[in-house]
Amino acid sequence: MKPPPAQRPTSAFIGASWSALFIGALAYLIGLWNAPMPLNEKGYYFTLLMYGLFSAVSLQKSVRDRLEGIPVTGLYFGLCWLSLGLAVLLLAVGLWNASFAPSEKGFYAMSFILSLFAAVAVQKNVRDMARWREDSPAHEAKDNES
Repeated sequence: MKPPPAQRPTSAFIGASWSALFIGALAYLIGLWNAPMPLNEKGYYFTLLMYGLFSAVSLQKSVRDRLEGIPVTGLYFGLCWLSLGLAVLLLAVGLWNASFAPSEKGFYAMSFILSLFAAVAVQKNVRDMARWREDSPAHEAKDNES
């Protein structure tokens, strides 16, 4: 059974997703750049952002693969969930123990979560656009000509 044809995400949603990703990640990174903390601590928070973004995108891809009938092992699926949970937990522990003002802690937490959410939305849009291009009549006409 062939899945229903893909719908193209709106330009507004695509733009909002990319904007949220850039704003969240850039705000987080600017905050790190300006923070009066040792370089190793900045590295910890930077690594958490990169790890969190990767794990969020990997989890989204795994969920989508399963929905489309593409095999994903339970082990990998579980590792994706574990990785995302660890990234959030490690950020929470780091901020809990940090000597930041409460407003700074909130800033890092919110920009981190915004970045994770936006990364999932961007990954969804990329996947939807790829599928839409495969299903579009113009693409099918080109395939039939060759």
